Amino acid sequence: MKDRYNKLYPISWDQLHRDSKALAWRLLDLGPWQGVVAITRGGLVPAAVIARELEIRVIDTVCVSSYAWQDQGQCSVLKRFQPLAQDVAAKTLIIDDLVDTGRTAKIVREMLPEAHFATVYAKPAGRPMVDTFITEVSQDTWILFPWDSEARFVEPLADQKGK
Repeated sequence: MKDRYNKLYPISWDQLHRDSKALAWRLLDLGPWQGVVAITRGGLVPAAVIARELEIRVIDTVCVSSYAWQDQGQCSVLKRFQPLAQDVAAKTLIIDDLVDTGRTAKIVREMLPEAHFATVYAKPAGRPMVDTFITEVSQDTWILFPWDSEARFVEPLADQKGK
């Protein structure tokens, strides 16, 4: 699986905040929204920003495990969200940081088909699974989120070329 990522796109905390707020701007006129279901773990930070910007106080999580670093494995639902009435579900946002292959999105979308699914970043394979997103990146790009990285020295590209 690691061979499918040829590019690295590092995201800073500031950029993630700006992009999450931009997603909130897009969602603002589509509301009003009654609640958020964040897909953990990646959707927690964008969901917090969006809930704040849209004045949403009802937040739940659905916990799905599908990645261990760059290896995408079997999807497992570790925790479900509280059941929602259909009229409330239609005014609920599902928030995640990224839709990649769409496998996680498909599982959650099946649990809550009436909800509006929004991600900060989207790749072509998963893009049809979401209703709203901010930035599209190529399928062969690994997005390095700030919670998965720390500042350190990196060799210049010219020095890395021969390795």
